[in-house]
Amino acid sequence: MLKHSIVLIALSILIIFFTTYAQQGMQWLLTAHDWVSNALTNVFSGGQAGNMVRELLVLLCIPVAVGLLPAVIYWVVRRHWFPYFMEVVWIVWLIQVGALLTMSKTVTTLASSFQIQ
Repeated sequence: MLKHSIVLIALSILIIFFTTYAQQGMQWLLTAHDWVSNALTNVFSGGQAGNMVRELLVLLCIPVAVGLLPAVIYWVVRRHWFPYFMEVVWIVWLIQVGALLTMSKTVTTLASSFQIQ
């Protein structure tokens, strides 16, 4: 438990020091999400079911693609499957969903503040 607390504190300090790089990484993740979403718009219909399937695939394919990068490198070097593949996928998925929810809340707040009453 103490080890986890120390790691959490150390990671928090690193994020504070490297905030600009963290923001840039989040922006790249959101840009990749938008690019894949726009690319899949041509494949799926514009209905509610098509949009749901498209968003589901976008939410899944980016974390899996990011997780495959270290997995392939690990496999080339060690000739074994990467043992932390799903952990990497979950971490990237959580970061992506957090960024999307933050952006969605920001857009919603800005839109509601500019409404004419």
